[in-house]
Amino acid sequence: MYWTEFFTVALIHLLAVASPGPDFAIVVRESVAFGRRTGLFTALGVGVGILVHVAYSLLGIGLIVSQSIVLFNALKWLAAAYLLYIGIKALRARPAAEQAPLADTPHVQRSPRAAFVTGFVTNGLNPKATLFFLSLFTVVINPHTPLAIQAGYGLYLSLATAAWFCLVALLFSQARVRAGFARMGHWFDRLMGAVLVGIGVKLALTEMR
Repeated sequence: MYWTEFFTVALIHLLAVASPGPDFAIVVRESVAFGRRTGLFTALGVGVGILVHVAYSLLGIGLIVSQSIVLFNALKWLAAAYLLYIGIKALRARPAAEQAPLADTPHVQRSPRAAFVTGFVTNGLNPKATLFFLSLFTVVINPHTPLAIQAGYGLYLSLATAAWFCLVALLFSQARVRAGFARMGHWFDRLMGAVLVGIGVKLALTEMR
């Protein structure tokens, strides 16, 4: 009897996750810059980050945050600061000719844990995701739907998000794609940095409605 509700949730989520945002930008950048494994772990981090939003939506904490200007602004500025930090680092990317040979720079490789944390924090601190999941669990999902069913929806949303961004990581970590960015990789980094900075600034200026 909950299939109609589930398909509604799945469709809304599909439209939301396919829209370019900080999650997409960070997965693309990590995949191009560090390769397939890093991109996949970043995507998994984003997917697990969804569970944070699901958890507080089920607990009702999301409603408290959405109604508190102080808490909402604190989350918003923290997320904006994180995106600005990542974006500014990307903007400072140097041309390949100025970098040390690849064999001499093992430190530039991203560990799976670091990639996962990057994806997790990027999604977990996104206040727009907070409002999205709050509206999803209070408007779209019937409050009389059993908690176990709602938790099942949340698990699906997490898995679907991870799957989507894993596909994005696989696409942008392909050898041909990475090779295409090899010579102008620093410009790509700077472009993605500008996107992240732009999202961060826009986020910081977003007012609670």
